[in-house]
Amino acid sequence: MRADGQANRGRILDVAEEVFGRGGESASTEEVARLAGVGIATVFRHFPTKAALLQAVLVRRFDRLRGQAEALLEDDPGTAFFGFFRHLVTDAPTKIAIGDALLDAGGDDGGEAAEASLGLRRAVGALLERAQQAGAVRDDVELPEVYALLVAMSRAAAVDDETKTRALAIVFDGLAATAAP
Repeated sequence: MRADGQANRGRILDVAEEVFGRGGESASTEEVARLAGVGIATVFRHFPTKAALLQAVLVRRFDRLRGQAEALLEDDPGTAFFGFFRHLVTDAPTKIAIGDALLDAGGDDGGEAAEASLGLRRAVGALLERAQQAGAVRDDVELPEVYALLVAMSRAAAVDDETKTRALAIVFDGLAATAAP
């Protein structure tokens, strides 16, 4: 792909993440094209359907989050685990809006997005394992339970900030091997 094509693709993905993250299924590819400074034909040349565009946005988002989690593997294990958990919950409303838009566009979260999501899940598992080895997280907690808590807290992320902060503190107290961070 030529340099200008790569730049257009990147700009389209950046704008689409913002537009669909804010507007969900009511957002349009026309708005993405306009804000990215390209024609609608350029959007569809890179992404033949709205679902393909949304799938690419999710893949890139999961890959970025995985990279962030992997970068934390060198940090203090407890701080890294609990901080990234908080980050995922805070980030969730945008991801949920994009996922809902993908389903509304006739796509699914299988394929590349499912693979990218699995990569993120593995990275969270590595953070969990390190936090457990460091004594920051209970030994009897497993990744499926952590993901159930992440999903529940992510779906509840629309509550006001004070409630979300208190709810996260309760979850963290339950996960902590000792006092919560």
